[in-house]
Amino acid sequence: MSDIDVKKSRRGGRERRDMNAPVSAPPYIQRGIPAFEVLSDVNLSKIENAADQILAKVGIDIRDDDECLDMFKKAGANVQGMRVKFEPGHLREILKTAPRQFTQYARNNARNVEIGGNNVVFAPAYGSPFVMDLDKGRRYGTIEDFQNFIKLAYDCPWLHHSGGTVCEPTDVPVNKRHLDMVYAHFKYSDKAMMGSITSEERAEDSIAMARLVFGESFVDKNCVILGNVNVNSPLLWDGTMTKAARAYARANQAAVIVPFILGGAMGPVTNAGAIAQSLAETMVGCAITQLERPGAPVIFGNFLSSMSLRSGSPTFGTPEPAVGTLVVGQLARRLGLPLRAGGSFTTSKLPDGQAMLESANSMLSAVNGGANFILHSAGFLDGLLSMSYEKFMMDADYCGALHSYLAGVTVDDNSLAVSAFEEVGPGNHFLGCAHTMSNYTTAFFDSKISDNDPFETWQDNGSLDSAIRANKRWKKALAEYQAPALDESIDEALKDFINRKKASMPDQWY
Repeated sequence: MSDIDVKKSRRGGRERRDMNAPVSAPPYIQRGIPAFEVLSDVNLSKIENAADQILAKVGIDIRDDDECLDMFKKAGANVQGMRVKFEPGHLREILKTAPRQFTQYARNNARNVEIGGNNVVFAPAYGSPFVMDLDKGRRYGTIEDFQNFIKLAYDCPWLHHSGGTVCEPTDVPVNKRHLDMVYAHFKYSDKAMMGSITSEERAEDSIAMARLVFGESFVDKNCVILGNVNVNSPLLWDGTMTKAARAYARANQAAVIVPFILGGAMGPVTNAGAIAQSLAETMVGCAITQLERPGAPVIFGNFLSSMSLRSGSPTFGTPEPAVGTLVVGQLARRLGLPLRAGGSFTTSKLPDGQAMLESANSMLSAVNGGANFILHSAGFLDGLLSMSYEKFMMDADYCGALHSYLAGVTVDDNSLAVSAFEEVGPGNHFLGCAHTMSNYTTAFFDSKISDNDPFETWQDNGSLDSAIRANKRWKKALAEYQAPALDESIDEALKDFINRKKASMPDQWY
């Protein structure tokens, strides 16, 4: 067969397949490759000892939460004012009650996710005040944008989780938008989701709405909602966050404990020092949940980032935080806690080559580091200031590729393909052999965004780049979106709860 014939055969194979056919995927990934182990036990112990010294000699401040301070005092910590210090090993002892793995239940049981162990869950980006697309450019996010991203995440087989504040709906009052956001997750998706953490009351509202959906007794026994709680690095836990974390733990729901360490600003510029700080801050946050309710699920979070020391601007997707994430994964496993890490981080302002290069760096460090829950898996742009429709589709497609990557290499009679060698023999090709024909639909990940046609075909089709192709994909997905069924009585109960809560307070816009 000539090279031209081979090309025709390859194109024909693509044409025979329905490229728009729905793709099925597992509700979460069970990894088939081990996590990377980059540091020796000796060096991991050095980092743990540094974290212990930070906690014992410097301590951590807990501001505006006297109940939290009292819990630590009763547990034996050294509490002086709002400064809390811990003897080496004290926090690790408290953390022994935390589960190594837990189920987060979704509205649709077929979409329940396992968090911890060898499991990996992808969730969309979180917290951007702006949204962006090729048609309208960069603008403040609205509740319509928020709903759109939930629909896109629901439609995508490679995203296992609906996420949380996928963008800020700035057209809804600050003190009421959490109600609309939680409702949107329940209304437009049946995947697992996250609630509000911006105040204790809003966290409790989120949990109350989950009880309307799942039932109060079920929620008391099972995790159905997550809350992403951030440390005020360096070494400060603000009462807003500790009270939100305690609200989730009190209800037996999972808090995701995450420091945000910008090297050179909120932490040291050296990787080992930033990792030690991250370990110290996160252990304190995880311990808060266990003192509030021993055995409550909790996720050990990580968000290492760098900065341009010339300009002071944050940088994302850089190599130092990427390798740091691998080390944090080792430390989390030594603690026996599920890990949240990574995401498609980038400071690029467009869904371009820089965006995908930086995103691939950070996503690979997360999956190779053994992360169990990966927030910011899709849509992250502009240093998390913007949620991009096109980047969302490009990242989601990459998440599909990571499903194949994390599956590892199957070794059995079929995959070893000895019969194919017998059929084809030396010097011939495998394109039409029986083994290829029986495996070709599942052998390789088939991207919905990448263009693998010959140059002339790509040119004849309009010379579209990946961002333009992604633009077409998200519009098509929204046009064809169909909402999952929601019991009418549950829907009415949620809307009644929201209406009563909104009527009880005036609008606040700041």
